[in-house]
Amino acid sequence: MENAHLEEQVHAAKAFFLNTSDGDSSNLYDHLAECLGKILEERPDNALGKFEEISRSVKREKLSPRPDVIQDSQGISSRAEVATIQKSLFMSSQGEDGDAEFDDEVDVPFPNLMDVMSNFEQGGIGIGKDQAYRIFLALKQLTTQQPLASVRFWGIIFGIEASYIIAEGEYQEGHEEEEEEEEEEEAKQEDQDGDGEGKDNEEDSEEKDVLPESQWKPPPVIPKEETRMGTNKKVYFVCNTPGDKWVKLPHVKPAEIVAARCIRKLFTGNLESPVVGYPPFPGREEHLLRAQIGRISATTQISPAGYYMCEEEEDEGEDDAPKPIEVNPEFEMGKLSEYADGSMNNWSHHIQYILPQGRCQWFNPVPKADDEFEEDEEDEDKEQPEELEPETGPQILTAVAEDERVEGMPAWSARLSSSIIPQYAVAVVSSNLWPGAHAYVSGKNNFENIYIGWGLKYSSTPFNPLLPPAVQDEFPTGADITETKDPTAEEEAALKALQEEAEKAAEEEEEPEDSEDEG
Repeated sequence: MENAHLEEQVHAAKAFFLNTSDGDSSNLYDHLAECLGKILEERPDNALGKFEEISRSVKREKLSPRPDVIQDSQGISSRAEVATIQKSLFMSSQGEDGDAEFDDEVDVPFPNLMDVMSNFEQGGIGIGKDQAYRIFLALKQLTTQQPLASVRFWGIIFGIEASYIIAEGEYQEGHEEEEEEEEEEEAKQEDQDGDGEGKDNEEDSEEKDVLPESQWKPPPVIPKEETRMGTNKKVYFVCNTPGDKWVKLPHVKPAEIVAARCIRKLFTGNLESPVVGYPPFPGREEHLLRAQIGRISATTQISPAGYYMCEEEEDEGEDDAPKPIEVNPEFEMGKLSEYADGSMNNWSHHIQYILPQGRCQWFNPVPKADDEFEEDEEDEDKEQPEELEPETGPQILTAVAEDERVEGMPAWSARLSSSIIPQYAVAVVSSNLWPGAHAYVSGKNNFENIYIGWGLKYSSTPFNPLLPPAVQDEFPTGADITETKDPTAEEEAALKALQEEAEKAAEEEEEPEDSEDEG
């Protein structure tokens, strides 16, 4: 009887262990059996202490995700997409035997970026060797796509959504003509669109009443500088990631540089995004990016004093025209300590200064009369515009020591990368006006410039946008259109009294005349 009762208790306990929980097919009996089996298989030292961990491990192995909670991955990840794009960078040109073709006599139009970034890294400036090598390969890819005589890594401008990797180069002789033709076609198309709008406006004005015309005249349009001149001396290409398609930025216009000086905007990383601000910027983000690149280059691209020299030209043209520069073959690099001196006497600017007009060479917007006798009599009555004084600025190869201070700070900070081993150090200088602009000089008689930043000028105070101009008068004021003031109650009463007195006086004069007529 006792054995039968014990068997009933065992079966009842086993049945209890076999009960399943709500919404789950597992039970305690199977779970304990799996836990004991795992303990016997692994035989841990402290089985009692690790029982909870083993129990969790068994439950985790049985976990099956709910399809309505966790969704399957759609497509490839962003890292895989970038890897697929950059895969083409590591493809080398293969010969017939399967080996890469290599020619020592081929003139490479770009410097060794790995050596350049290694020198910058000694001064605490860098982007990582992996990123530098990918950019190096992207520059090589650019030279195969564009007929460039030279190209260099200009730097990186950060953006909110993506950053811009920027390459600076020069086209080979004769290849810039295609670019000029494309720009001329774009300008003609804009003019045609403007003419069509003007005709529509004229037709509308004929139908409607003639309204007074505004006396305000827009300022004259300052033309952009020619290719290979001034602010458009170099051509720039950008991409967001090494391996992406290089996009050539358009030539910069003076109006874009003038407007860029008045606004302060973070870049988004999309060249087509609009630039919202005041004053209105005449273009998209690609035009603002090109304007900022020109401003930064003109201010922060420097070289050891004496490395460049002005070319001697036999046929001297205009005196104001900037002289081209060339490498001085007799240049000898000084001691590194001289270039790490805070006085900056051994550095010079080798990029032309941008005038307030937005050009490197001043343009006179006031047209000059070719012949005094060709002027009409009506033109003689008109007032001739005053001649403007040409804008001037520092000449090319001006010493960096002459740069203005930045809110009490020196314009540049100079240092040696290492004071412990100065024999293998590099002299590094950093701009305080444009944070992110750096230059170095090494003992190997080479130097380089780079910019890694947000593309914003230094300012210790919050940015205050320009106020809109004063509202213009709609019409000239004068006595003909000026309304009289309403009289006060006292003035009306006085006027009424005078009118009554005048009426009484007139009646009194009429009464004697009537009496004489009757007599």
